[in-house]
Amino acid sequence: MSLEDTLYPLLRYYEKAPASLRNAAGALYRTLPARWRYGPHYAEFKFLARALETADPDEIRTVQFEQLKLVLAEAAAHCPWYARQFAEAGFDPAKMNRPEDFADCPTTEKSTLQDHLPDLASRRFSERQRIYITTGGSTGVPVGFYLHQGVSRPKEQAYLETMWERAGYTDRARVAVIRGHVTSPSAKGRIAHRDATRGWLMLSSYHLTDERMPEYLEALEQYRPEFIHAYPSAALQIAEYLVKTGTAWRTPIRSFLCGSEQLTLNQKRLLETVFGCGVYRWYGHAERVVLAGEGRQSPLLYFFPTYGYVEFGPPDEDGLQEIIGTSFHNLVMPLIRYRTGDYVRLAPRNAPREFPWPAASEIAGRGQEFLVSATGRKISLTAFNMHDAVFDHLYAVQFKQDEPGRAEFRYIPAPAFDARQRERILKRIREKLGDDFEVELKAVDEVEKTARGKHKWLVSSLDQPRDKASRA
Repeated sequence: MSLEDTLYPLLRYYEKAPASLRNAAGALYRTLPARWRYGPHYAEFKFLARALETADPDEIRTVQFEQLKLVLAEAAAHCPWYARQFAEAGFDPAKMNRPEDFADCPTTEKSTLQDHLPDLASRRFSERQRIYITTGGSTGVPVGFYLHQGVSRPKEQAYLETMWERAGYTDRARVAVIRGHVTSPSAKGRIAHRDATRGWLMLSSYHLTDERMPEYLEALEQYRPEFIHAYPSAALQIAEYLVKTGTAWRTPIRSFLCGSEQLTLNQKRLLETVFGCGVYRWYGHAERVVLAGEGRQSPLLYFFPTYGYVEFGPPDEDGLQEIIGTSFHNLVMPLIRYRTGDYVRLAPRNAPREFPWPAASEIAGRGQEFLVSATGRKISLTAFNMHDAVFDHLYAVQFKQDEPGRAEFRYIPAPAFDARQRERILKRIREKLGDDFEVELKAVDEVEKTARGKHKWLVSSLDQPRDKASRA
């Protein structure tokens, strides 16, 4: 197990400790070798992340097929839900002789995780080897699932670093982060603090108003980051402020690292022009089934063949195809042919490729949506996403907003929902939204959906940023 996993249960005590103690502990932690911090599997995943960049299609096919058979055999033998589904579909993983046979395997969906979580978990691993995570993703459908203790975190770290290295990142780089970190629940509270464990500058993505933007620019100038790791919506808000006020950008950086929300190619070019640096994009999700990142030179998003197995649904009327993935390495709870609800436009077959992997020219369905506070703060719905159990026993959640500073939080309760959970939900929402926001909880039978039938995080009559490429 990694030191990170071992120490994780103590995180809440660390965050409440005096600054001097946090700084000392963080400085000591940063001196430790990566293999100690991230565990023995970290080096293995760093190797896998770089593997097959120049492989031929037959080699990639062989490697993926072997990993697929391993995951399927584990699921059939140790996960009751998969055993039942395989039997009902007449699918026997032991008789799968080629990747094409995988098409006979049943798919899983977010509703599968909501309704069958205990039986999706492997009986071969103890509860101590599970990490419980929840996400609402881009859809407003809360789902809980298990990651593999000592495996999932070092894997994600290794693959993220490998992608970022294409933009020049190193393990000791100075990084400023603007991604959903709550620095203060007050609209007038502090906007930044240091993460002593990494030496990174953590900036709030909840206080990006025109009035406070000079504080952000000053904090960045003083810290002098090499990279800014940001939600695309946060980067675009800063760029918009610089352009409309004629303010010069005075913090030279190597690159913006932009994930978790859609960033179109046009928006990427805009950021590169305003900030005078590269912008690196990638696609992933909390379930950690598949992962795609830009190349070193190419803006196409390439799906790592050693991270998970990716398939694509049939094209819709706009030529977009759903991402369907099968996770590798997380044997605590494999996700097999998991329908992500995210859509891509695949790169043309004749497009020049940096890697011989499946590639997308566009990720659709993860637009940049905001709640607006009474003081004009824009609160990204991506930043609002919860990863603990607060939304357990809810089938769907959705914000409805018609005026700044006020919103209705709609939810569809599952049978196991306890009305006492309402107070905990309201408390967590208020912590995220701040003191210049009023919210009312409302149980409903249905929430509004997109044209594709997807749940929506937000229904708003207020102005929202729009881009033709972000259709959902």
